[in-house]
This record gives sequence, C-alpha cells and structure tokens, in this order.
Amino acid sequence: MAALDSLSLFTSLGLSEQKARETLKNSALSAQLREAATQAQQTLGSTIDKATGILLYGLASRLRDTRRLSFLVSYIASKKIHTEPQLSAALEYVRSHPLDPIDTVDFERECGVGVIVTPEQIEEAVEAAINRHRPQLLVERYHFNMGLLMGEARAVLKWADGKMIKNEVDMQVLHLLGPKLEADLEKKFKVAKARLEETDRRTAKDVVENGETADQTLSLMEQLRGEALKFHKPGTYPVPARTQWNPAYWTCQSHQFQLWLCQGYTPYKVTYASDYFDQLYAWAVELIRRGLAYVCHQRGEELKGHNTLPSPWRDRPMEESLLLFEAMRKGKFSEGEATLRMKLVMEDGKMDPVAYRVKYTPHHRTGDKWCIYPTYDYTHCLCDSIEHITHSLCTKEFQARRSSYFWLCNALDVYCPVQWEYGRLNLHYAVVSKRKILQLVATGAVRDWDDPRLFTLTALRRRGFPPEAINNFCARVGVTVAQTTMEPHLLEACVRDVLNDTAPRAMAVLESLRVIITNFPAAKSLDIQVPNFPADETKGFHQVPFAPIVFIERTDFKEEPEPGFKRLAWGQPVGLRHTGYVIELQHVVKGPSGCVESLEVTCRRADAGEKPKAFIHWVSQPLMCEVRLYERLFQHKNPEDPTEVPGGFLSDLNLASLHVVDAALVDCSVALAKPFDKFQFERLGYFSVDPDSHQGKLVFNRTVTLKEDPGKV
Repeated sequence: MAALDSLSLFTSLGLSEQKARETLKNSALSAQLREAATQAQQTLGSTIDKATGILLYGLASRLRDTRRLSFLVSYIASKKIHTEPQLSAALEYVRSHPLDPIDTVDFERECGVGVIVTPEQIEEAVEAAINRHRPQLLVERYHFNMGLLMGEARAVLKWADGKMIKNEVDMQVLHLLGPKLEADLEKKFKVAKARLEETDRRTAKDVVENGETADQTLSLMEQLRGEALKFHKPGTYPVPARTQWNPAYWTCQSHQFQLWLCQGYTPYKVTYASDYFDQLYAWAVELIRRGLAYVCHQRGEELKGHNTLPSPWRDRPMEESLLLFEAMRKGKFSEGEATLRMKLVMEDGKMDPVAYRVKYTPHHRTGDKWCIYPTYDYTHCLCDSIEHITHSLCTKEFQARRSSYFWLCNALDVYCPVQWEYGRLNLHYAVVSKRKILQLVATGAVRDWDDPRLFTLTALRRRGFPPEAINNFCARVGVTVAQTTMEPHLLEACVRDVLNDTAPRAMAVLESLRVIITNFPAAKSLDIQVPNFPADETKGFHQVPFAPIVFIERTDFKEEPEPGFKRLAWGQPVGLRHTGYVIELQHVVKGPSGCVESLEVTCRRADAGEKPKAFIHWVSQPLMCEVRLYERLFQHKNPEDPTEVPGGFLSDLNLASLHVVDAALVDCSVALAKPFDKFQFERLGYFSVDPDSHQGKLVFNRTVTLKEDPGKV
C-alpha cells in the first residue's frame, strides 16, 4: 500500500509512471523525495503543481547534504527558485558553503532570486547573437548549430527561461532564413560545399536582377507561398497540392472567417458536406450491400466509452439493414432509436463508429429534405475523396479516426487521400475548447464567441488582429506533431509588426484634461498637417484642427512631479506633437473638491527657445468615442490545469480584463472610419473600430499596446 501511495505521489509531481517506478527502487531517493513533497505541501497548503514537482525531484536526486533539504524546499515551494538554472546554482552554493549559517542575501544573489528577465531582453540577446553569426547563418542556414545562439543568449541572461530563449531563437532564425528548403533537410556535408560556392558567386551587396537592385524582402507567408510543396494527386507525381481546410478543426468558425484568414490565397472552391448528401446516402446503401454496415438500435449511452460490447445487431442480414435504413430515411424511427454503424475497430479501441443518425432538425442549407444526417467519421474522408483532396490536414486528436478514414475509402473502392495530423497550437492564459467557451458565454464571463478577449478567429478579427499577423505567427511557430503552447505576447509581436506598417496614425485622449492657450497665435483655429505614417511621409497626411482649447492626457500633467517626470509641470514646458508649438503652465484651475479641472498655458514656437524634454499628443475640437481596453481573460498561464487552478477555469477569471472608457476623445480624422478599420493612436497603442459603432459615436477596441508589458512573461 505504501508503494502504491508513493507511486501516486510521484506521478502527481510530474514524473512519468515509468520514472516513478524507477525512483521507488532507490529507497534513499524515494525517502528524500517524499520528505521534500511533504514539506512543500505544508508550505503551500495545497497541491503541488508539476513545474514545482519536477524541481523537487531534481533537488531530491542531486542534494548530498540532507541538512539543506528544508531550506531549499522552502525556496522552491515559494517560487523564489522556479527554474532549473536557479536550482543548479542553489545546489552548487550549498555544496560550496557547508558551514552554518547560510548567508541568505548572498545565496539569493548567487541564485538569481527575484531577478526578472523580460521578453524584450531575450529578444535583444538573441538578436545580438544572430547578428554575430549572421554571415555563417546565411551560408549554413538550418545546418548551423542553433545551440550556439541559445548558449550565447543564456550567457548574457543567466536566469532566463530556456524555453523562451529557444522559442525566440526559432522565430528570429525563421524570420531571417524563411522556411526550410529541400536542401536544408539534407545532411550537412552534402550541402556545405555547394552553399559556399554559391556564396562566392554572390557579393555581400544586394543581388542585381534584370538591371534592378533586388532589395525588397518577402513576408513570411509570401516565402511559404513561394516554396509550394510538391504533393501528389491520384496517379500523378508531382503536382500542386489540393488540401482541405475543414471547419471542424476551428473553434466556432464559419467559411467567412476562414476566407478572412486566407487573404492572399484563392481557394479552389468553397464547399459544404451538404453538397454531397445524395452521394453520401448512396454510398451508405452500397456499404450495407457489401456487408460492411448495419442498422443498430443501441442507445447513445450504450455506445459511449471504449471496449464496449459488440452490438447484438452486428450480424443482422444485409436485406434487413437495407429496409431499416430506408425506413430511417423516411422518418419511421424517432431520434436515438436507430443508427447506421460501420463494421470496424478504430485505433483507440472504439468499435463500429456511427455513420448516420436520425435528427429531426431542418438543415440550414437543405431544409427538411433529410431527417438522417451523416457523422464526421463517415463524411470526412468521402467528401475529401469526391473533391480529390491530396492531403487532409487535421490536429492530433483526429489521429484516432485515421483508421476509419482509410478503411471507408477502401471499403467503397474510391480514391483515398492522405490524412496528416499536426499538434494543436495553444496559447497561455486562454481556453480554446468549444465546450468551455460555451460556458464562458453562458455565465456572462464574455459577451459571445467574438468577445475580443477570446482567441476564436471571430474574436481576433473583432479585436483588430490582421490576418497577415496570424499567418506570420503560425509560420514562425511552425508545424509539428507535438502540441505547442505559446505565450500570447509572441502573437501580439506579430500583430505590431503588421500594424506598424498598415495602421495610419491618429491622436486620441482617454482620460482628458482641458487646456486653454491664453495667447493662441491666431484669431481662429489652425489646420495642422499630420503624417499618416511619420516614418514614411510619402504615404500621405491628414488634417486636424488646432484651436485655443486642447485636451491632453491627465497623466501628462503633474502639479508635483516625481523625479524623472518629463511632461507638463510647473517650470517644465512640453511640445504639442505636429504643431511646432511648446506650451508652458501658467495657472491650474481646481474644482470645489480640489481636483484639477483645467490648465491655463501660454505657447511659443518650438524653434524660439530651448527644446522641451518631451512632446505629448493632444486633440482639439475632437469627437467623443468609446474605447474598450482589454487584458488577459485569465489570471494563470494554464487556467485548465487543476494543479495550477484547483477551482476550475471559471474561478480564474480576471475581473479587470475589460475596462471601458465611455468619454474618450479622438481627433476628427477618423470620423468616417468603418468597422474593422485600424489606427495607431499615438503613444497609446493600436486600435480597431468595433461593429458596435453607430452614427454619432465610434467604438474602438484596443488591439495591442505599442510595446509589450515587461510584466507579462
């Protein structure tokens, strides 16, 4: 019994069952790990998450001085030591400092306790490493030793998370080199000589083609399109691929949003399974005639689970099943009273999957023509076969259905495509399960499937994520069989890259403070020309009024500024962006409660005196609008992990995930904006027009901030 209890304890810490059994064979290690887990549970007062459990195992298996067990466990349980490099440093410290007492200040300094490494620091370190090896990288491409880049970044950022460094290396290398070519998949010694010869033929300068300098770089998705994979179709090798994008693989998405995501691609045809209902029914009849399907009367609850007993109707005569299937089509059975099942056993042990069910619900395309409908297991492969799909791409959970996919095509002697599975791409601080999103909607935690705090395609579109950014993110992450979970800030970085080049600038003020310019230089308002893209004025300008009354952000003024504050204060003028003017504080107007209501300032030309320390944005004669500011929907990285969130994902909601500014002000250049138009509000972030907008009041969703919050890791 004790061994079973220990086995359960060790697996709960994150060890595989095999590793846990091996640990049990070592009595000393087992005793030390049990003691470490017991002490950690006492410190935490709750269950131990797997990341902490793995560190406890590393501690128990490597610690020689057992006197230090409690000391080190306390640091691990309190998350002061939370990475493998920190644990290694801690073990080395106690080994080299055997005498009591331990100097905790020195210990914590040597072990990186409290050190925060931001994503920006990781990005800069990786970029510096890549720049040092750029010529060799361009020659060797993916045959280059990427471990060298990770090692150099780790040397600069000793306490950085290794996975984050690897992800950043992968993304930056992909951005530099593009996707892998066939030559990148060859062994290194075969390609090195050829690549060096190719490099000798090129200079370090831009390549000249057709008399012009080829200095433009392609986007990631353009590179992927340019490297068309040479798939096959029946009987021919090779030809361009015809792949299927099945809505079943996307969370609550319609063809409308798939086509939105596929901007830059032209689908051969948009089809629906209902286009083939007649053919699918005819094939079901043929399947019965071949003795490979039968009508069954087992209820749904009897079919659930694996290793279920064979149906008592499995050997029903073919003629009887034909008559009963026809009766199903004519509506002579109630829902759940009869199904058509195929005679096969799937990889996961599920026996005889259902092909047709009775359903008295009008179809959104075929109306009430049918009262029996084919299942996914039956429809998927046959629709692919009809459309001559070469490769059907789906996520890993559909691997268990691969046998039915191949079996059914072969059973009917029709063309059989290839099914390829890949790992699901997940994001931290999110749930993607349709069932769980339904719960969020039902409980009012989010408005609907397109709530911008979710990660459905409809939600990302509403928040303002450009499809190019989503495609670039997926291209950078790559496609693997393993399930991948990424940090949201990596997706947001791709969004910023696209919007920086595509979202025209405007000025908006969220929490406004009225400013009166007492010596305004004109009798009426001035027209100010503002570049749509300050870095490239060839992309045009828009005009905004500049009047004696302007509005600035309340946070851009301090009556009693703290050290380092560079914006408007007594004796500290600021410039107004794009105007060429500097304002200086003369009088602060306060209300009865002592709150600042307005400021009186004077202005001068920016070139008529000392340059101010800062230039701030402003609006004059503005439009009133609503602005919705979004944060993460959940508080923990893995809201579905019971070890991290014991109360379930609904208990982990971030109550501050939405903040609505009802009376924000925006310059009049956006007056004609339409839903989904995107702008950069200077100094604030990127924003998209929400469909809730109506005449007289625009509504904006903040898509992303201008820079990643260093606190988000």
